Amino acid sequence: MRISLERSGGFAGIIRTTNIDTATLPPNESNQVSQLIQSAGFFELPQTIASDTRGSDRFQYTLTVEDNGKQHTITVGESALSGDLKSLIEWLKNAKD
Repeated sequence: MRISLERSGGFAGIIRTTNIDTATLPPNESNQVSQLIQSAGFFELPQTIASDTRGSDRFQYTLTVEDNGKQHTITVGESALSGDLKSLIEWLKNAKD
């Protein structure tokens, strides 16, 4: 599974990208991120998840997951993150390239 996370916005407007191939992760980390994707219902999420608030210092995330020939991309604002999707984004933000 290939995962790409782009974080944009924030006060400085810096774009940060994290790319992960689960085949290169230790088995426990690969299983953990796979479970987070499944728990978030990632492939069933809409392409855009609107934020309930706007602000120039808010982050926006674009997340793409490719797995077994299927690909899905979502864009979500920081204030719209909750539950399992928030856990997935936090895990990816803390992962090393």
